[in-house]
Amino acid sequence: MRVVVLGAGIIGTSTAWHLLERGHEVTLVDRQPDAALETSFANAAQISVSYCEPWANREAPLKALKWMFDREAPLLFRPQLDWAQWRWGLQFLAQCNDAAFERNVAQIVALGAFSHETLKAMVAQTGIEYQRSQRGIAHYYTDTKSFEGAAAAAELMRRHGVHRRVIDREELLRIEPSLRAFGERLVGGTYTETDEHGDARVFTQKLAALCGQRGARVLFGHHIERLAVEGGRLRRVHLRDATRGSARMLDADAFVVACGSYTTPLLKTVGVHVPIYPGKGYSATLPLLRPEAAPQVSMIDDGRKIAMSRLGDTLRVAGTIELGGFDLRLDTPVARARCEMLVRRIEEVFPGVVDTRLPAQGGEPNFWCGLRPATPTNIPLIGRTPVDGLWINAGHGTLGWTHGAGSGRALAEWISGERPALAMRLAGEPVAEAQRFGLALA
Repeated sequence: MRVVVLGAGIIGTSTAWHLLERGHEVTLVDRQPDAALETSFANAAQISVSYCEPWANREAPLKALKWMFDREAPLLFRPQLDWAQWRWGLQFLAQCNDAAFERNVAQIVALGAFSHETLKAMVAQTGIEYQRSQRGIAHYYTDTKSFEGAAAAAELMRRHGVHRRVIDREELLRIEPSLRAFGERLVGGTYTETDEHGDARVFTQKLAALCGQRGARVLFGHHIERLAVEGGRLRRVHLRDATRGSARMLDADAFVVACGSYTTPLLKTVGVHVPIYPGKGYSATLPLLRPEAAPQVSMIDDGRKIAMSRLGDTLRVAGTIELGGFDLRLDTPVARARCEMLVRRIEEVFPGVVDTRLPAQGGEPNFWCGLRPATPTNIPLIGRTPVDGLWINAGHGTLGWTHGAGSGRALAEWISGERPALAMRLAGEPVAEAQRFGLALA
């Protein structure tokens, strides 16, 4: 088959790779000059199968209200004159109960475990190096009440096959000695040795290059102008070269939309409505001043809901979600406050270890923001749409790096007419009604 994949982040590039593995003729398209230059560019770097609870839980509505006027809040809802935002918000509220939470966790964990095994196989096959570290993920707590809830969260994960250990402060410090300067504020933590971290951008760009070497046509710097549907089937996509301004049409047997948050407006042009809304996430990549004192284990700070991972001679710190549309500016008061919170927290936890000076102080922290394409359930949409020949692989929220390899494989298997090795229930309307398949395959 001839397949066009629209979007070259970790999701689209992984889809292209697995389609090539099954003998298809693949074209990979992205508006940027290289792969992984948008949402996959500077994320938290974690492959966090064991730390993947959905945002929606019974406590989320009250917390969201409390946080609405806090610029540094972990989840900041910024109301817009946008019906899509309010519709998504209502769907999110419908998931804020224990039954939905359990159901959503089961599917997210299943996809994460499948994706992790797929990623390991891809790395073994390709030999791609991307500053990978397999030292696990530690989640530390500074609040006793929050730590008391860690046991219940660990038990929930155990029910789904994830071994998340609750550990005391002493064991936490043995696992990650770099926390000793912050040790008096720690009350305990959890640890999963099976998780890992690495640079998603580096991996994705190298995988895209391998796709090209295997015969894929890779069209970077091409904007999508129009999806052409005739007789209920997507026949071609109209592109425009960002450099030359020239137009191009691509015909194919199947088209995959893996455009992250921009999947929603693109599919809307052909009458397909999906519940994906952008969540603006932030990160800072900071140079190490004292590499010998820097952390080796990837970590989650429970108090600030941020993640940190060492990538070579830098420390990546990322977190917070801002639900306020497609605004990617870093110079707004809210954006500046959230970025400054990241570096301030790092200096508290690892004093003097990384260069956290702001520009006014002579430093140059590498701030970044990206739009996390979130569904109300945090379960991505992977599968057919009601338009014949049009497929979707989007809506992974903050777990695109964790779920990318497996999502690409699952969709490639489905497009190829195979029974997917992992079957997951699709989320949202109307895509879910187009075709459903459950977690357990007969």
